[in-house]
Amino acid sequence: MKYFLEGSIAVAEAVRLCKPGVISAYPITPQTHIVEKLADFMANGQLESQFVNVESEHSAASVVLGSLAAEVRSYTASSSQGLLLMSEVLYNIAGLRLPLVITCANRAVSAPLSIWNDQQDSEALRDAGVIQLYVENIQEAVDYHLFAFRLAEDPRVLLPVMVCMDGFVLTHAYEAVDIPESERVDVFLPEFKLQDKLDVSEPISIGTVLDPRFYMETRYAIQETMREAQIIMKEMKQEFEKAFERELHVFFEPYLMEDAKKVIISRGSVAGTVKDVVDEMRKEGEKVGALKVISYRPFPADKLYEALKDIPEVAVLDRAISLGGYGPMYTQFKALFQGKEKNPKVSGFIGGLGQRDITKNDIRKIYEKLGEEEVSCQFINLNQEYLMQARRYT
Repeated sequence: MKYFLEGSIAVAEAVRLCKPGVISAYPITPQTHIVEKLADFMANGQLESQFVNVESEHSAASVVLGSLAAEVRSYTASSSQGLLLMSEVLYNIAGLRLPLVITCANRAVSAPLSIWNDQQDSEALRDAGVIQLYVENIQEAVDYHLFAFRLAEDPRVLLPVMVCMDGFVLTHAYEAVDIPESERVDVFLPEFKLQDKLDVSEPISIGTVLDPRFYMETRYAIQETMREAQIIMKEMKQEFEKAFERELHVFFEPYLMEDAKKVIISRGSVAGTVKDVVDEMRKEGEKVGALKVISYRPFPADKLYEALKDIPEVAVLDRAISLGGYGPMYTQFKALFQGKEKNPKVSGFIGGLGQRDITKNDIRKIYEKLGEEEVSCQFINLNQEYLMQARRYT
C-alpha cells in the first residue's frame, strides 16, 4: 500500500516488517528519526523487539554483535562520527561473519563540524568487509532494507550489509512510497538461523586469536564471499521482484546508455538530478547517458566493464574525497579499465561535500568538460571568495 512518508519513517517501517529481535543505536543527526520511530513501534506494541539504550555508538555496535552471535536478528543505524566510532566493532562483526543490517544516513565528517550530507562516512568503511548498497530515493531505501536482511542472513553470505541513504536529502524528505504487506515480507525473509551460535547449553568460543598461519585465510574467505555474493544477489533480485512485484537493480542502474557518447557515474540521490539533465540534453540532441552505482561493495567490476567499455568518455562524480588522493569511486573506475582492450577516457569530479548543492547546471558543465582534457580530481562549485579568505589566515 502506498503512503506519503518521511524517508526515516519509511525505513523504520521496512525494518519493523523484518522483525529484528534486538535494536541498539545512539542518536545522531540525521539518523535519529529512524530509531525513534522504531522505539515508538515497540512502545505501541507494533514491534516485538528489545531496544537497548547505550551510551555510545561503539556500545550500540557491541550490543548487536552479541545479539547476532546469539542468533537474534539485529539492527542499528548511524551517521558520520557515530559510524566512525562504530567502526572498530563493525570490522569485528564482519570478521565474525555476523549478518547485521545497518543504515548509514550519510553525513559529512568533522572537522569542521557539519551535520549535512555527503558520503565520506560510509566511504571510510569500504574496506571493513561490509556490503554497501546506495539508494537514490525513499522507495529504494525501503526495498534495499528488505533485500539487506535477506542477503546478510543467507548462509552463503553472513556478512553485515549497510544501506546508505543521503542524510536530510532522503532521511527527512517526503515521498509516496509503497510499504509491502507483512505477509509478503514473511515469505521473502525466512527465519534467521546460525549454524554456530552462542548458547550456554553448548558453549563455544568466538573471536579468538589467530596467529599468522591462519589470519590471512579469513580475509581471503571474506573476499571470496564478496565475489560469490554477486551471484546470490542476482538470484535474490528475481525473488524480490516476484515477491513485491517491482523491479530492483542490485548492482547498478544504466540510464539511456545504449548509444551514449558521454556518461556520468554517480550514486545516491544525485543520480536523480543526473537523469533529469540527461533527459533535457537528449531533447537537445546530445547523446549522453548516466550510470547509478548501487552495490559499491561488492564492486561488480566485470559487469561495469561490460556496461561502460564502448562509452568513449566517462565522468565519475564523487561525493567523497580520499584526501591526498582522488575521489574514491574515481579510482575504482580508473582501475577498472587498466590494461583492458577498451579503455575509455575517465575523468574524476568531486562535488556535494557537506551538502553543497549539485545543480543541473553543474551536471551540464561536467558533460561539457568531458570534451576537454581528462581530469582526475576536479572540485566543482567551489566558492573562490571563501578560498581567498582562508588563504589570508594560512
